[in-house]
Amino acid sequence: ETWKSVDAKGREFKGLKFSIQVAPEDCTGCSACVYVCPARNKQEEGRKAINMAPQPPLRYQEKENWEFFLDIPDYDRSMLKVNTVKGSQLLLPLFEFSGACAGCGETPYVKLLSQLFGSRTLIANATGCSSIFGGNLPTTPYAQDPHGRGPAWSNSLFEDNAEFGFGFRLTLDKQLEYANELLVAQRNVIGSALVDALLNAEQTDEALIAEQRERVGELKQRLAGMDTPAATQLLSVADVLVKRSVWILGGDGWAYDIGYGGLDHVLASGRNVNVLVMDTEVYSNTGGQMSKATPRGAVAKFAAGGKPLAKKDLGMMAMTYGNVYVAQVAMGARDAQTVKAFVEAESYDGPSLILAYSHCIAHGIDMGTANGQQQAAVDSGHWPLYRYDPRRAEQGKNPLQLDSRAPKISLKEYAYNETRFKMLAQSKPEAAAQLLELAQGDVLRRWRMYQHLAAMDYSLTTE
Repeated sequence: ETWKSVDAKGREFKGLKFSIQVAPEDCTGCSACVYVCPARNKQEEGRKAINMAPQPPLRYQEKENWEFFLDIPDYDRSMLKVNTVKGSQLLLPLFEFSGACAGCGETPYVKLLSQLFGSRTLIANATGCSSIFGGNLPTTPYAQDPHGRGPAWSNSLFEDNAEFGFGFRLTLDKQLEYANELLVAQRNVIGSALVDALLNAEQTDEALIAEQRERVGELKQRLAGMDTPAATQLLSVADVLVKRSVWILGGDGWAYDIGYGGLDHVLASGRNVNVLVMDTEVYSNTGGQMSKATPRGAVAKFAAGGKPLAKKDLGMMAMTYGNVYVAQVAMGARDAQTVKAFVEAESYDGPSLILAYSHCIAHGIDMGTANGQQQAAVDSGHWPLYRYDPRRAEQGKNPLQLDSRAPKISLKEYAYNETRFKMLAQSKPEAAAQLLELAQGDVLRRWRMYQHLAAMDYSLTTE
């Protein structure tokens, strides 16, 4: 009786209803959803389409609504434009109720990853915040779809996670090679048409991947009636014929510092792995120690007087290889660019690296309004948005695309919204002023360098 919905917008959704349902017993009360909600309450001025309210009066009715919501069939993912914000958010998330800090800046990226690729994803997770909220045993936030498929997840050590995920890729490639050999060897008993379709399947979008799943299902049915060692072996690796997506997850402490050597090795391998670095600019999980991602002037453990040196530019270092897809994203500033980067990175047949701005409680901010701080990070030039796609260079186009504009606010307007910067201005104002001036110079020099690189002519010549 209290269920709420509206007519869905978009020609592809004609005749359907749209609803957003909160899980009342799992909401952490961070209020981030209210802050980012773009819709206004037309009946009551000053209120949005969703608003914070005391939980007890709503708990029981919304629990019933939540249970009803879970019974609604999921939309056919092969019919959605998954490279858009709207389409991606109608996909079933296979990461939920993580137990992370309320308003965490990392979890939205993991949720998006699980929506876009979750049922065929293998995740190697470095030790850190994402491994704690990702493997909070005896439960796990990683879920499965109605077919029983979901992300395969495992946590590795801090220092060797890139190599750990690299092993996933090598294993999958060998299994696929073996499956293809077995298919060819048993062509006569399986059927040439099915074998050719399995071997030559394009799996570049959700609809084509769904078709390959159906072919694999048919293959399994045929193999089930064959009592031979070869059939048994093929049955054991048949699922790998559906495109798998390998993701290596971790924070800046792992990627910029302790695991950087391994990460660099894996990126240089040329193999098809995807790396997601959730950059909080500090060792968040172990108490807020300085990392090489910590910006100049920020206070952290081991940098009580403000970090004296500039932030390491991991994205620029990866771009120097020329064959690594690199993107820098901030969901709170440009959600469409974030979705596009994830889709492009996964589609690239080679190594990819996504650096995701992840606000953190260690920054000393209001976590409910943190998406606004992400916007300020981009507007100040502290966190420029870009995508570097090697495929564009092959077409004679510049591989680097800047997705944010030149800085339009000062670094101070961004930084002094956060306690990690403000506290130095109170304890050591002269040192803070000097570091801020140097940090502003870092921002402007980096922006000019990226601007120059993005303007270069990549047209092919014979000279």
